[in-house]
Amino acid sequence: MMTSCLKWLMVAGVTAVFAAAAARAENIDAGKAEFQSSCASCHGADGKGKGPVSEQLKVAPADLTVLAKKNNGVFPTNAVYETIYGSKTISAHGTREMPIWGDRFNPTMNYPHIIDPTYDALDPSKGLRDVVVRTRILAIVDYLSRIQQK
Repeated sequence: MMTSCLKWLMVAGVTAVFAAAAARAENIDAGKAEFQSSCASCHGADGKGKGPVSEQLKVAPADLTVLAKKNNGVFPTNAVYETIYGSKTISAHGTREMPIWGDRFNPTMNYPHIIDPTYDALDPSKGLRDVVVRTRILAIVDYLSRIQQK
């Protein structure tokens, strides 16, 4: 009887821990976190273009909270995605080969085994690289769509 009670207490304790962790995870805004780590230094924590390095730049960063307003009230999802991905060139961001934020949004960079094509061909994570990059970009696009001025 005692071992049965202990088992139930352990199960209840583990369940409570997982429930608390899940509740905390729901409060995490992946898009905001990605924006803060990759974009806020120039565009500011609020996206209005006044980041800590903005005054040192030749071209002032855009206010990303007015993208929809400047596009007849429609958030330009595709244009924002292409800009972050690098297929739409923004001179202040640099070229696709050397974007201002480094290789964070390039699926084939930052992997040391890329120099060894034989190993790279066997890498099981190879197919996921593009998924990770797209997920990061889509998280930012979603976040930017939510901070648009009305």
